[in-house]
Amino acid sequence: MTNALLLPQEVEFYNKNGYLLHNKQVFSEDKMKELSGIFEEQWELVGRKLNSELDTPHFRDERLLKFLLSDEVLDLVEPIIGPNIGLWSSHFICKEPLIGKQTPWHEDSAYWNGRLSSFDKIVTVWLAIDRSWEENGCMRVIPGTHAGGFSEYEEVDGKDNIFNSEIKNMDASKAVYFELEPGECSLHDSRIIHGAAPNKSPYRRCGYTMRYFSTEAKVIEEKNPGHKVWLARGKDLAGSAFVNV
Repeated sequence: MTNALLLPQEVEFYNKNGYLLHNKQVFSEDKMKELSGIFEEQWELVGRKLNSELDTPHFRDERLLKFLLSDEVLDLVEPIIGPNIGLWSSHFICKEPLIGKQTPWHEDSAYWNGRLSSFDKIVTVWLAIDRSWEENGCMRVIPGTHAGGFSEYEEVDGKDNIFNSEIKNMDASKAVYFELEPGECSLHDSRIIHGAAPNKSPYRRCGYTMRYFSTEAKVIEEKNPGHKVWLARGKDLAGSAFVNV
C-alpha cells in the first residue's frame, strides 16, 4: 500500500455502517482546479444538462484518468476493498440551483445487477466539486443497509426525479446527510440505500463519483457491451477484460 489514508477505526466504521465521510482535501489546490475545469468543459459540451448526460465522462476525456487512477484516491480505496482494484465507472452529478431534481432512494448495485459477479467490495468515492450540504440536496444514506440484499422498487414520476424508480416504503428519519466542502469526499458501499432531496437552494451542487471494485469480482463481458474498465492497482484476479492489461 502506497500510503493508507484511513485509520483502522475509520475502516471499521465503514464496514459497520457502509459509508465514511472524509472531510479532508483529496487533491492539491491546483489539481482540484484542473478537475473542476474539466467538469465545466464537459457540462458545456452537453448544453449544461443534468447528470444523466454526464455518465462515464472518462470514456470521452481520458484526462480524467489522471484523477481516477491517482494515488490520492486509490490510497483511500485500498484499505476498504484491498490491493487489487479495478476502476468500474465515474459520473459527474450536477444539481442546478432551484431546479435540481430529487435522487430517489436506491442502491447502486441494483442498477448493476448481473453485470458483475459480486457486489460486496465496490466503493464509490463522491468528491465534492461544489459545496454540498443539506440545503442544496446533498447525498444522504441509511446507515447499515449495505448488509441487505436487493430491495423492492416501485415507479415514481420522472418529472421530479432523476430515476423512474425508488425503493418502496422508505423511512428517511434515520438518514445521515453527507455535508462536504469543495475538495472533500465521502465513500459508500454500492449496496447501501441512499438518495438526495431536490436542490431548492440558489447554489449549484456538483460532485464527481469515482467507483472502484475488487478484482475478485468478475466483470461479465456480455452484460457490459461498450463498457470499459481499467486495472487501477494490483492484479486482475477474476480474469476481467481490462483495457490496460
